[in-house]
Amino acid sequence: MIPLKDYNPTRRFPLVSVAFIVLNVLVFILDRISGHYEPLLIETARGLVRTRQFVGGLSADFALVPAVLTSHPFLALPTVFSSMFLHGNWLHIASNMLYLWIFGNNVEDVLGRMRFIVFYFTCGLVAALAQVLSSPGSEIPMVGASGAVAGVMGAYLLLFPHARILTFVPIIFFFTFIEVPAFIIIGYWVLLQFLNANWLGGGELRGGVAYFAHIGGFVAGVVFMWLAGMGRSGGYRRL
Repeated sequence: MIPLKDYNPTRRFPLVSVAFIVLNVLVFILDRISGHYEPLLIETARGLVRTRQFVGGLSADFALVPAVLTSHPFLALPTVFSSMFLHGNWLHIASNMLYLWIFGNNVEDVLGRMRFIVFYFTCGLVAALAQVLSSPGSEIPMVGASGAVAGVMGAYLLLFPHARILTFVPIIFFFTFIEVPAFIIIGYWVLLQFLNANWLGGGELRGGVAYFAHIGGFVAGVVFMWLAGMGRSGGYRRL
């Protein structure tokens, strides 16, 4: 299931969400221009698989490497945040920005712009640390806004569980568009993260995906909103 849009209007223009999307796209384009692809061996449930991952250009200096963070935490800490604006390929950035566009505007509308910035980076930080803790010795570079976006999805789930989401559903050679409540589309996504993390096992970037970062970011988003007193009994206050 691929969400396309929600039917959940906001009071004001989502300036921060749009700014994050623009910044991510610009950095991605610069990364493509400045670097190159290199072959990497990624460990999966079926063994080592050779893949081509973008580790040149900006990614070479600003991606997060768990082993470097654990051995030199003060020097590598900035890469926790810089890596949030780097992406491995077009599909990677397209999916992250789509989810940020759909869910970010309403969360920003509730939190307010400054608090949303703090929220976004906090979720991204927790997501990165969750992945590092799952495999502290990994030398595979981590990039992507997925952890922070997962936090946004967690907040959206708590705030608007019954919001209607227009969803694309491919079925073998056919496809259809349906409207489903947010708790179904987000719940389905969360279930996939837990199943993949459990099935593939371990904290390495199995299959090239940081599942523990997704889970960590999502949990951070839910906890943040819960501690802020939002989403309880379906109520919240816009800030």
